[in-house]
Amino acid sequence: MGRPSLHKHVTIFRMKLLGALIATLILNLCVQAQSVTKAVTVPITLDHNRTIIDVYLTLPDGKTKRVRAWVDNGNAELWMTEDLAKQLGLSFNGDAKPALDGKQRAVQAPNSLQIGGMSISLAGIHEGQAILDRESVAPGCSAEITIPSSVLRSYDVLFDFPNRQFTIGAPGSVSFKGVSSKLLLDSKNGLIQVPSKIEGQEFNLALDVGASITLLSGEQIVQWHKAEPSWPYMIGGVAAGNMWGSEEEARWPMLRIPSIQFGAATLSDVAAASFPDEELKWFQNRAGVATMGLVGANALLDDRVGIDYAHSTVYMERTNRNSAPDMNVVGLMLRPEADRRYTIIGVADYDGKPSVPEVKVGDVLVGVDGAPATGATMGQVWSLLGGTPGQVRTLTLEREGKRFTVDAPVRRFLAAGPTPVKSPRKNPHKGN
Repeated sequence: MGRPSLHKHVTIFRMKLLGALIATLILNLCVQAQSVTKAVTVPITLDHNRTIIDVYLTLPDGKTKRVRAWVDNGNAELWMTEDLAKQLGLSFNGDAKPALDGKQRAVQAPNSLQIGGMSISLAGIHEGQAILDRESVAPGCSAEITIPSSVLRSYDVLFDFPNRQFTIGAPGSVSFKGVSSKLLLDSKNGLIQVPSKIEGQEFNLALDVGASITLLSGEQIVQWHKAEPSWPYMIGGVAAGNMWGSEEEARWPMLRIPSIQFGAATLSDVAAASFPDEELKWFQNRAGVATMGLVGANALLDDRVGIDYAHSTVYMERTNRNSAPDMNVVGLMLRPEADRRYTIIGVADYDGKPSVPEVKVGDVLVGVDGAPATGATMGQVWSLLGGTPGQVRTLTLEREGKRFTVDAPVRRFLAAGPTPVKSPRKNPHKGN
């Protein structure tokens, strides 16, 4: 009688053990499924049309550091500041080389970073570039690291510009909406080209939400200007056209294009700057396909832009029907310096005359309406210089060591048609 009883107890024990193992396995599979399908959404700071978010990196002592990151799907390289690379204990390689505005040096890439509690792998990046002797990865920018296309291509991503949100998740985790278009995806680096059309002409345009302005072939812009003289046109990159402060920006032709067929979506009244010939050649070589330029974030600010890398598809959903003015500004062009000051590199014409005749090239912009320009980002400075046409901004400037002020009117550049402009009003803060 004892043996059957023992056998019964052993059988029951085994069944309970097997049940526990199955339950554990199911639980683990559920957890893994949740982690795989998980997507996170974080707020963005839209600074000069660039998507800036908070990310977290692990320091050598195991602590985490919060860092501002620039989400740039139009660049395949990982950039970070030299100081951040040193804090992370990363190894440098080779000698310093010229960069966008200064020098850079090859550096070991971190293993990962966190966005909204989600770990984003950087394992596929062989090495990054450390930007030397600067507090940010680019002039006039607050970011200390970038999240490039070579990282984004492994995920679903959604740039919700109207709601100032960024979503990232594993393939299949993001629910995309809007007009869908097939894109040309470079499998090596994640860079994107979209079949497009302007005035019946067909060509490819890159999708680059990291660019503050749309850039198109300079030769083509000249041809369109001659063929369509009613399209608003100007010389000089103001507002979003003042990308980095290079000398050529002061001479850039800019054109407002009524309509761009971008895949299956239509983009309206797009301000575009001239892509310099040499840079366009480099851009085409990098793309590996014929391209006329890129569509920057300025053309997308009314949209939710989703990129389904796994299926080579882009989604455009316009959720903002009332576009904010993009060129109502004081007509200056600026260069952010290494010491975080801003130098005037040009003054745009308005009605055939300098829009701010009292300002000269080489003057330093110290502040606007009492708010400091020094130390601010490009986006912050251009926000100070914006407003309603006819408003006056009081500029504090420095020339040859002496400070002075200038009342500068806000003008509507690249206007779609003649728009009445109020007479400049005195600044109420000056007590005039």
